[in-house]
Amino acid sequence: MSLLGALRGKGPNGFGYNTTAEEATAGVDLSGKRILLTGCNSGIGFETMRVLTERGATVLGAARSLEKAEKAGAKVNGETLPVVCELSEPESVFAAAESVKAMGEKLDVIVCNAGIMALPKLNQQHGYELQFFTNHIGHFILVTELLDLLADDGRVVMVSSEAHRQAPKEGIQFDNLSGEKGYTSWLAYGQSKLANILFAKELARRLEGTDKVANALHPGVINTNLARHMNSIVDVAMSAISPIALKSIPQGAATQTYLAAHPDAAKFSGEYFSHCNPARPTSKARDAALATKLWEKSEEIVAEFK
Repeated sequence: MSLLGALRGKGPNGFGYNTTAEEATAGVDLSGKRILLTGCNSGIGFETMRVLTERGATVLGAARSLEKAEKAGAKVNGETLPVVCELSEPESVFAAAESVKAMGEKLDVIVCNAGIMALPKLNQQHGYELQFFTNHIGHFILVTELLDLLADDGRVVMVSSEAHRQAPKEGIQFDNLSGEKGYTSWLAYGQSKLANILFAKELARRLEGTDKVANALHPGVINTNLARHMNSIVDVAMSAISPIALKSIPQGAATQTYLAAHPDAAKFSGEYFSHCNPARPTSKARDAALATKLWEKSEEIVAEFK
């Protein structure tokens, strides 16, 4: 199949590469639903918030600052509540969880959308490589702190990436979570995105026997400010292919919005999605033992901050 043919194709559920968030949730009524969303203030996060509120949900929009969260909320037509959450700072994440708990209502969905990508040089936070700490540990804290608030049929949606295929050959470098034994931007980013999939997989296992589900996804390649650290060569390449291969922001938000809202998505748990349909991640992303090991290591890390 040609590239253009693949871009036009649709999956088993009728959605595909070109599906937008609005199309993926057409006819869905989210009235009375409460959804927590990280990274609400820009890119596919903002589009996700816009569409979910259009469908009737109340979105607890989390951003690094109150100003960013409030400004984003003011730009959509539906009901939003601002939440301050700096994922790279455990104190802020714990505080965000407490603020959500204080609202006193169940959460129907948690969408872990925020993240950082391909930092050109090693950056650390509390002794850990920053992408792993922000993309995985920050969301691990937030979700696990709020699991008791998750509705009986609640959903957890982890935004991962096809970049998980660029993770180290062992999957997670447990002996190099600081990055000090060697750092490559895309390897570290891939590791953090693999961690997102493994977290969803292990969480789904722990939710077995309930109607709660957890899934991960690849949103697509989208030219948003997430890519602000990419080097000029890659920037030029992305610009060259963008007319045919890069998703628009509405298309990029489709898969996470589908998993958060569509009734059919409740049938899946512990899966990886792309273009609003189940996809097959790497063997490491399907490794149940690795998922359990990562969960246990994450608990050890989080314990350092309690």
